[in-house]
Amino acid sequence: MSRRTLSMSTPRAAVRHRAGAVLLALAAALSLAGCGRERSAESVAPASASMPAPPMGYGDAMKAQRASAPQAEIAASQSDEARGGSGETALQRFLAVRQDLNVEVPAEQLADAWGKVRDLCGTLKCELLSSSLLRETPQQPGNALLEMRVEPADVDKLLGGLAGVANVVSHTTTSEDKTSEVIDVEARIKNRTEFRDSLRVMLRDTVTKRTMADLLAIQRTLSDTQAELDAIATQRKVLAQQTSKQHIQIQFTPKRALVSGSDGYSPMAHALRNAGDVLAESVGALITFVAAALPWLLLVVLPVGWLVRVLWRRRRAKVA
Repeated sequence: MSRRTLSMSTPRAAVRHRAGAVLLALAAALSLAGCGRERSAESVAPASASMPAPPMGYGDAMKAQRASAPQAEIAASQSDEARGGSGETALQRFLAVRQDLNVEVPAEQLADAWGKVRDLCGTLKCELLSSSLLRETPQQPGNALLEMRVEPADVDKLLGGLAGVANVVSHTTTSEDKTSEVIDVEARIKNRTEFRDSLRVMLRDTVTKRTMADLLAIQRTLSDTQAELDAIATQRKVLAQQTSKQHIQIQFTPKRALVSGSDGYSPMAHALRNAGDVLAESVGALITFVAAALPWLLLVVLPVGWLVRVLWRRRRAKVA
């Protein structure tokens, strides 16, 4: 009985002894590793203090860029404020300038003055929009009109030539700010152009598989976009004409002399001048009356007169 107990307790003691040895070995290894790390940290610390900093990686560079971005924005805003304070404006203004002039010339020189100004427009950076000439007649006075678009640099030359042949009676200048319209149209042109280019890229793409319906839809959208882009480009050209040149309209009228009432009006002279007209009107009225009364004279007056004469003869015969 004691031998069995001894034989069973001996393996258990051996196992415990081995487990204790393993635990001691692990503890010794951990203590040695800790000492090694402390020694390596102590040996590396002085060296790292004397070595330069490692190069900045991509993440550090992005962090630095984000950190410096607000400072760059602040500097840019300060520079913009400085430019605004100094009077510099970055926004270009587009103005449509219009000038309306009314000039007087002697009646006999109206056509010549109109022709000289029109010929002067042909020698300058001037676009003639419309011209009209009405010569003087006994029934109505003459007048003329010129409508042009002139480059700002040649406006003074045109007005100087006009002052040499006519007397300016009135001169009105108006201007309309087209800046917002120009900016809106240019932004739409840029947007539509980028969209059109992207559609063209989609049509040229041979890698992506698309059905025929998709290709037709892209083609229709491209056609509509191009049509819209052409319309916007035409609108931009119209705005460019309105803002790059000045619209000038000149109205020519004949000069009339002003006389006083005592010297300019004579009843006898007025009656003599109008005698022919009055006589003609009277003769015309007589002719109209005769033409209107002649049918009644033939149909009514003559039969009535014949009947009255017959009755009068009968009565006279009875009395006799």
